[in-house]
Amino acid sequence: MPLQSSVRASKKPRLDDEVRFLRSWIEKPLHMGAVMPSGKLLARTMAHYVDVDSDAPVVELGPGTGAITSALVERGVDQKRLVLVEYNPGFCALLRDRYPRARVVQGDAYRLRDTLRNVLGAPASAVVSGLPLVTKPMLTRLRLIRDAFTALAPGAPFVQFTYSVAPPIPKSLPGVSTEASERIWMNLPPARVWVYRKD
Repeated sequence: MPLQSSVRASKKPRLDDEVRFLRSWIEKPLHMGAVMPSGKLLARTMAHYVDVDSDAPVVELGPGTGAITSALVERGVDQKRLVLVEYNPGFCALLRDRYPRARVVQGDAYRLRDTLRNVLGAPASAVVSGLPLVTKPMLTRLRLIRDAFTALAPGAPFVQFTYSVAPPIPKSLPGVSTEASERIWMNLPPARVWVYRKD
């Protein structure tokens, strides 16, 4: 009986997060990257591209309830390095509670240069994005990655997942190298992680 209780208790935060996500998606579907929080395998795949040995900041765009944030922390990224840029004030409050040593910035990630002004003390070692890029016009996506590269150290990754078969940002950007993970079939819906680095 105690074992069943602990299993129920461990599932409750995930269920609560799914309800929060679904509610937010119903209210503003184009602001949400997904209907549900990212699956663990997808989150771990994204975290894999982040340098845990660096002291530089790691910027996460659209962390929501913190599924990818949790994978970053589990991988060994110190919470003090995390700069979490979230638009939804309810998710901001939740993130501050769950990750008290991280810096939570309530702001618009699609205006990244303005949102991060006076926030980063050093170039970021990674920008990890859970934003719904494919719902945005291409010019908005290109402005986002341009602003992300401005915030990043040379050669540091911009990590983005998508459910789409096509890359969220073209692979043929001049001076930018691109790589992609295998399709993550265990995620619902299946997803792929794209990594962009400025040469």
